[in-house]
Amino acid sequence: MTGSPPVVQARGLTKRFGDFVAVDSLDLDIAKGEVVGFIGPNGAGKSTAIRMFCGLLRPSAGTATVAGFDVARQPEAVRAHIGYMSQKFSLYGDLTVAENLRFFGGIYRVPRAELKERMAFAITMAGLAGRETALVRTLAGGWKQRLALGCAILHRPPVLFLDEPTSGVEPQARRRFWDLIHSLVGDGVTILVTTHYMDEAEYCNRIALIDGGHLVAIGSPGELRRHDLGGVLVELEATPLGAALAVLRRTPGVIEAAIFGDKLHVLVAPGADPVTLPPLLAAHGIAAGPPRLITPSLEDVFVRIVSHRRAQEAA
Repeated sequence: MTGSPPVVQARGLTKRFGDFVAVDSLDLDIAKGEVVGFIGPNGAGKSTAIRMFCGLLRPSAGTATVAGFDVARQPEAVRAHIGYMSQKFSLYGDLTVAENLRFFGGIYRVPRAELKERMAFAITMAGLAGRETALVRTLAGGWKQRLALGCAILHRPPVLFLDEPTSGVEPQARRRFWDLIHSLVGDGVTILVTTHYMDEAEYCNRIALIDGGHLVAIGSPGELRRHDLGGVLVELEATPLGAALAVLRRTPGVIEAAIFGDKLHVLVAPGADPVTLPPLLAAHGIAAGPPRLITPSLEDVFVRIVSHRRAQEAA
């Protein structure tokens, strides 16, 4: 709702481990019913930020509130109003589906009179009707993932933190998982999710790009794709890719080059002609097809923003 205070808010949120700064002066506002994705490489600070928001890590500096509670001064109240799920969510493999749900219902202090109904909802949501007595260790990854989400929302929290919840899960199961996330958003749940899958970022209302503990960009997927890359982006097929990448990265007029699958994405400076790239590669014994102008992906944007930031730091 316009004018409503953010459900999740951070101002100058910082976490240090000795001399290492894992999260550096993070400012962030998340509105009710919004899905915000934390995107960044391993070690960028995503999980550390999530753990501070959950009241599991005390900030070194700055402030953060979740559902109106201060994460440093009221961590127990924060944890009572959130759901948390990670790649390593602690489902118990030697317990059945129903036993896991009953256990987490107790942990979250779900009223006994409501537990049966909420367990039934979680089982239906996870697609596990008829498998209530199955041991969790026998379930496929997608079912485990949806069951873990069901356990995390048994107490109907207004805020949900998902830390790389779909890592290692096959694409079709990931897509079903995101359908579940959006059904929760329809009920007003606010969600912050970390992922290293760029395609999943498209499902978020906004994306926060994190690198080296810094928030380097934030916006909707469309806004970020319109980010000015400072040149023309082309796609090239070349063999071998590694050798082509090395040549292009030292070629005048090439701002950035990166491998995307079995092709290269090359950012060419204004005024430079991409048509000259295949002959240049051929002169180095590298076969290359004609360059094709492409629309930047979120990954292209992220690579460019991070490269530009690191170049500025090195200067």
